[in-house]
This record gives sequence, C-alpha cells and structure tokens, in this order.
Amino acid sequence: MLERERIDGVLLNAHHNFAWLTGGGSNGVDTNRENGVASLLIDRQGKRSILANNIELERLLCEQIPSDAFVPVGFRWQDEKGDASMVIKKAASLLRTGAVLATDIPMHARTPAIELKIASCRYQLTRDELDRIRNLGRDAGEAMDCVIASLIPGESEIEIAEKLRSGLGRKALTSVVTLVAADDRIPRFRHPVPTSNRWINTLLLVTCAKKSGLIVSLSRVVCAGQIPDDLRARTEAAAFVNARLIFATRPGTRGKELYKIAAEAYAEQGFPDEIDRHHQGGAAGYKTRDWVAHPNSTEVVQVDQAFAWNPSITGTKVEETGIITSNGFEIITASPNFPQITISVDGLDLRSPGILSLSKGATA
Repeated sequence: MLERERIDGVLLNAHHNFAWLTGGGSNGVDTNRENGVASLLIDRQGKRSILANNIELERLLCEQIPSDAFVPVGFRWQDEKGDASMVIKKAASLLRTGAVLATDIPMHARTPAIELKIASCRYQLTRDELDRIRNLGRDAGEAMDCVIASLIPGESEIEIAEKLRSGLGRKALTSVVTLVAADDRIPRFRHPVPTSNRWINTLLLVTCAKKSGLIVSLSRVVCAGQIPDDLRARTEAAAFVNARLIFATRPGTRGKELYKIAAEAYAEQGFPDEIDRHHQGGAAGYKTRDWVAHPNSTEVVQVDQAFAWNPSITGTKVEETGIITSNGFEIITASPNFPQITISVDGLDLRSPGILSLSKGATA
C-alpha cells in the first residue's frame, strides 16, 4: 500500500491499528481517547519502530509486543507534553530527508491521515487471526449462554448489562458495546443503552465482544414466558433476511449488492420499510464494523474476512459474526444452548439465533 500510494512511512496510533500490527497488543491506557499512548512507524522498506515516552515504552516492550519485532524509539514525557507535533517530528527524523509521512488518524495538520487505505490492509485475516477470532467467537457465544441462564425477570437493564460484562470478563473478553432493552424499549430504540427499566416479558441483549483487538458481535432475544406469535413471526422474518445476506456474502460481492439483497428480502417478508430504520451490518475484525453495506458501497468481500450481519425488524433482531472461507460463511458466535432458526436458501440450510423462552424450556 505504501509503495502504491508513494508514501515513505505511516505512523499508526489508533488502538485498533496498534492491535492489528502487533498481533493483539494494546497501546491503550485512557480508552476514552482514540489515540493510544504509543505509535508504530512502518516505512516503505518494511522497517518497524515503536515510539513512546519513558512512562510507557518499557512496559509495552515487556508485555504488549515482541521486544525484537519493533525498534524502540523513546523520549521524555515532558517533551511530548511541550510539543503536540513532537511524535510526528520524531517519526520524520527516522525517514529520509523530504520523505512523505502519513498517519492513520489525524495527528498533525500537514500530515495526511489515510485510515481508509490502511483499513483495506486489515480486511483479509491471517491464519493466526482466524484462530484468534474463532476462539473469541466461541467464548463470546458461551458467555452469552451463561449470562442468559442466570437472568431473573424483574432485573433492570443496567443489572443485566453488568452481568453481561462480567460474564464476558470471566473469559477475558471486553464488551465494547453493551445494549440491553426490556419490553417496550425493544421496538422503540435500535440502540438501547441500558437504563433502570425492569425486564418483565421480553429482553434483547447485544454485545460487541473484544479480545486482543479483534471484535465479534452477537444479539439474543429472551422471553420470560411464552413467545408471542407476532414476535416469533418477526424474528423468523429477520432470520430470513440474515440467511439471504449470509448466502450472498461471497468473495467478489460488493457492499451495494448485499444491501440490495437485504432490501429485497425485507420486502419479500412484508417489511419493506425496515431497512430504513437501521443498517444491516457488514465487515468486521479490529473494528465493530470496518464497513457497512449501503446503496453506494463499492467495498468488495474478500476470502478470510469477518462479517457481522444484524438485520432487525421493529421489536426484534438477529445477529451473529462469521468468517468468509473457501467453503462458505462460517458462523463463529453461536451459543451452544440457544435455539436456532433454520432458513433454506437454494438448498443450503442457514441458521440464525431464535428466541429462548424461560417458560418450560419452550424455544423458537
């Protein structure tokens, strides 16, 4: 990419890019900021350096990255505080005179930010990354199962969200997005940040679970009693959209083509307007979504790329994360004890999460 764009070096500072290039390391301390506490400089010849102040450098070399993988470049913390562009100047000094330097996220007015070009380098997962994301998906699905088994009607959304974060934490996962909606908040809000509202009948749980930089997404619907017929029908319709998207997610397919397939599937199920109420998901990996399918998307599906589709119909939602392999779409976040909805597309059975009822073990 650097050769093609005629860039001599790029400085990576965003948390997700640091995790990507270090194989799962973290430059995060204050996660309220997109900027990390260390930067990676990659030049066109492949030389890799890590730039950090004296507070962070030794810890990063000991605990976050292989000590022989990056050339350490340290500086005093006072120098960084006294000059906002100091890291840019330090990086430029490691390149030839007059070299073109870029960054991933904006760091300096005269230095171009090229995150979109960097993102395309992350899309195709390596063998190690495929192993890691499969393990992450398995652990996230199992953790969700355990959390659901512990739920008690009457708990608040905030209490349930804390159970979800704790359940993921026991498997060393972090929930970077935690959404919980009970009853009437499910049809009202597509992004239900947890409140003091208490669960009586129906519950929606959503998490984007992260480990070593990689992220998977999954959603589950639970009923305290019997499953209402309308909720069952809407969830089956959302599963139909999900199946069509999974079937169509193949190497070479463009994002706008996937959007069109989703729109047609909603219409076929009698819910043509639902696609306007929320995005359908898209490519995943080191961000919750690297790109989302939309009418003008020219992004192209690649083999060994992760995808998380999340079709929703007012009052319900289905969501899983999978990998595009040479053999098709491999779901990696399924919860072992959660009911599945099977939809057949061109003779291929494709599964989506259904609804779990706590009443006499009934499922849908």
